[in-house]
Amino acid sequence: MERIVPVGGQAPSAVRAQSVQDEIEQASDLGAVAAAGARVVSVSSSAHHLSPVVFDDIHFERRPYDPWSAYGQSKTANVLFAVEASRRWAGDDIAVNALMPGGIRTNLQRHVSDEELDRLRVAAGGDVKWKTPEQGAATSILVAVSPLLAGVGGRYFEDCNEAEVGVLSARNGVTPYALDPQAAARLWDVSEQTLHTGRAATLA
Repeated sequence: MERIVPVGGQAPSAVRAQSVQDEIEQASDLGAVAAAGARVVSVSSSAHHLSPVVFDDIHFERRPYDPWSAYGQSKTANVLFAVEASRRWAGDDIAVNALMPGGIRTNLQRHVSDEELDRLRVAAGGDVKWKTPEQGAATSILVAVSPLLAGVGGRYFEDCNEAEVGVLSARNGVTPYALDPQAAARLWDVSEQTLHTGRAATLA
């Protein structure tokens, strides 16, 4: 039986710059115990369009903190995680993919005001259609269990299809930087280094 392991999914105000490092820590254990044929689903968002991972200042120590830039960076990191984890675990027959579930009115927006949602709606062209929770779950289920995707990894899906690279609209498409294998490998290394540094500081 395949294990369904969702990764990611936080509201902007709850995003921490090191959120992907938590995923790397969990994933280090997962890669060791997951059975062959397992799949990992990393839940990202079209908000990854808002920012690449800024390696020179991941933690906003030298630039003003902006919640949407932080959220965008974390969602890009979710995709990069899928790219690198899929590469690392391919020999163990573990597939990792990222996806955009769609805009869904749930408690995920509880920290975002109606005014801010209206502003985002206008920025997106004013025609934002919300999905039901069931519709929003469809892509996650497809990526997690569909036999059509057996052996497929390191990709980004939306609306039950693989997204087009570089063809972007308000809620569709995946940026080239989110699928960059060099950035993915770098982020994994930076995350592991940060985890080890944090553990050392805790033990000191």
